Amino acid sequence: MNGKTTTLIFLLVSSATLAGCTGEDNLDTITELEQDALVQNERIEALNLTVLSMQGMMLELNETILSLNGQNTALDEQILTYLSDIEDLNYQINQYLDQISELDELNLSKTEIINQLNENITSFNELITQLDSQILILDTQIDAAYDEGRAQGIIDAAPVSTLDTIIDRGTMKCGVKDSQYGMGYFDPDTGYSGLDISYCQAVAAAIGLDPMTDIEYILAAGYNRFELLADGTIDVLIRTTTWTTTRDAQLDADFGAINFYDGQSILVNKDVFPNADSALDLDGASICVAIGSTSAGNIADYFATNGMSYQEVEAWNDGPAFADEQCDALTGDLSSLVSMKWMYEQDDSVEFEMAIMPEVISKEPLASVTRDYDTEWNEIISWVWYGMVTAEELGITSTNYMNADTSNPSVDRLLNQNLGLGTQSNPLPANWMQSVLSAVGNYGEIYDNAFCDGTYDGYSGSNSMTNCLMSRSGTLNALVSEGGLQYAPPMR
Repeated sequence: MNGKTTTLIFLLVSSATLAGCTGEDNLDTITELEQDALVQNERIEALNLTVLSMQGMMLELNETILSLNGQNTALDEQILTYLSDIEDLNYQINQYLDQISELDELNLSKTEIINQLNENITSFNELITQLDSQILILDTQIDAAYDEGRAQGIIDAAPVSTLDTIIDRGTMKCGVKDSQYGMGYFDPDTGYSGLDISYCQAVAAAIGLDPMTDIEYILAAGYNRFELLADGTIDVLIRTTTWTTTRDAQLDADFGAINFYDGQSILVNKDVFPNADSALDLDGASICVAIGSTSAGNIADYFATNGMSYQEVEAWNDGPAFADEQCDALTGDLSSLVSMKWMYEQDDSVEFEMAIMPEVISKEPLASVTRDYDTEWNEIISWVWYGMVTAEELGITSTNYMNADTSNPSVDRLLNQNLGLGTQSNPLPANWMQSVLSAVGNYGEIYDNAFCDGTYDGYSGSNSMTNCLMSRSGTLNALVSEGGLQYAPPMR
């Protein structure tokens, strides 16, 4: 209540007390009462202020209590969290205790195992001692058998030489051409002829076969010749095959002696290019190229280098395609073009005029080929050729080798020594080169029989050869003594 209300109540109480009092006594009494009322009123106001102050304090206390209650709630939540963590820790502790118990059991088992192992090691040591004694005995036996076993193992592991296979078989399979006059040509009336054919016959004679009856000639086309060699269909490839890096490195092929140094040229239909005197006059021509030959890449390089264009006509049989006028020109080995031109002129199968351009646009070393890692056989293939070259260098021919002066050490080695050729089972006979000369003659003689009239004496030189389809004189195929490249390593 406020101060006015308190004073009013006090006066009412006082008035009731003073009812019946009158006069001055009453006035004094009233005065005293009023003064007391004022004092009481001041006390009441003081009490009211105290009450108001206490109310403010109560409000502050209530706020403090609310804050403490909030803190108590947060503390309760933390306590619950801590209790949960304590439960998790107790669970983990129990697990660790279980693991410790298991490890203790394992340790006991390991101790038992170690003890058992120690016992086993003792037994093993005793066994090793016994084995050592037995090994000493076996070492003595092994040493005694080592040399014999090693030698037999080498024999068993070594590949069979093609030479041994041929001797067992009794015939030699030679991969050749049958359509290139001068190199490999088949006539139904006279049989096979040419430089490559004579080379095959020389090899057969060297290894003791009859060169007339013991050779099986197998047609090796440009597209399958290396496959025939790799799969054993043929024993050797002697078929105008150019020795190149990729063929030597990537195929199952090991090249032997080079029996003809050729080069690529171009045979032209002069009715289409009447003014052509050079390969440089053939810009825009269509050119037949044999599939599988090295000619395609060479002709592309030549035309690109000289800034000319051409149309390539691929053919399995490039000669007939040219004869049928499917192309304006034909490119290939010069020896092949010379042979082809000559045959077309002989049988009048071509009605147009032909000419071989003078440019030789590539190197075409034509070599014999055997399979890789067939060393002894490759050596024979190569040295038969070198033997024929050496014979011409020494003037030894098919007609005079029987009476040759063997007091000359070089002649004696050529005619009467094996020189290490052949295999352990089938070494070449000491007179193998005499068999070669008897069968086909020396290099000059087989060249003359292939490309000339067959009257060369075998020692007078290339200028003595007559009526040659391809002259040897002045070419790379002449002996080195005549400025050519045909050269034999020393036979000694």
